[in-house]
Amino acid sequence: MLSFIIKPDCLIDGLIFADFCSRSSFDGLFFLYSKMNSHTTYTASQRQTALMWALIGALCFSSKAILAKLMYREGADGVDVLTLRMIFSVPFFIAIGFWARRTRPYRMTFSDVWQVCVVGLFGYYLASLFDFLGLQYITVGLERLILFLTPSMVLVISKFTLKKHIDIKQWLAMVLAYAGIVLVFWHELDVGGSNIALGSTLIFASALSYAVYLLMSGELVRRLGAMRLVAYAMVVSTVLCVMHYLVLRNWQGLLGKNSVVYGLSLLNAVLCTVTPVVLTMLAVSRLGSSIVSQVSMIGPVATVGMGYIFLGEPITLTQTAGTALVMTGIFLVGKVAAQKPNSAAK
Repeated sequence: MLSFIIKPDCLIDGLIFADFCSRSSFDGLFFLYSKMNSHTTYTASQRQTALMWALIGALCFSSKAILAKLMYREGADGVDVLTLRMIFSVPFFIAIGFWARRTRPYRMTFSDVWQVCVVGLFGYYLASLFDFLGLQYITVGLERLILFLTPSMVLVISKFTLKKHIDIKQWLAMVLAYAGIVLVFWHELDVGGSNIALGSTLIFASALSYAVYLLMSGELVRRLGAMRLVAYAMVVSTVLCVMHYLVLRNWQGLLGKNSVVYGLSLLNAVLCTVTPVVLTMLAVSRLGSSIVSQVSMIGPVATVGMGYIFLGEPITLTQTAGTALVMTGIFLVGKVAAQKPNSAAK
């Protein structure tokens, strides 16, 4: 299954560092994109614009869970939210795929097609399915924090599949991050009941699935380019989501939702899926993945704040402390990973 996992240690470190900010940021893919465009210089004004793109992209990604929760209040469930999101967003990604193919005319082999299908399965179908199902049971703040652990999962998987050495500092940083998760989890378990465990397990499965996707995607990014791979993988995921829906339910169920659900689904597709992908890619091309990742660290904080404003989810001292531990731990994991290629070069 992991036969086409990327192998160079420096690339693993790059993916970990580029994606330490958020599972949904796509920076793990765009790490290579930034390297291929690192020779281009930009003015201060252009870099400031790119910084704004990165900030808007991070905020848009963070809004996904909020919109999903609002749709749940309108009678939709996780499968509905995921399927409608993919249906509304796939036309945009088809267009992006055609554009990316013209700008990077690499002829795909049968092996490439198969790998794109597997990447789409893990990265956007399974990861998104587990995410939206888990969101039915836990707060958006806990969801975002668990997803924030993705880089640590990439690191651990690479240790067992690629025999990659993990620095003691990274182990300690991961202990710090997971301690923060445990703190927030036990706090919500006392408040929210037994379904917190189910929801957290589903979100953890989402993060794990996305970690596998990141490890699988490295060589494909080299050949296809980040945007082309994202576009193709999203199309594959859409097909899988629709098939999943049709196996479970009658297709007419998608036509019986109220206008609020359709409106929020369109927002979810355009505002929280297509727009941040494009903005993040543009920002990474000008600023590099490390800067964009640091900007994207606003994601978990923004999610907690929006959960309080739009959903009425409380912000407690325990949650704040746990959030600080997780963000600090993952930041340190990424920082150590980012320093390794440089130290090797010396």
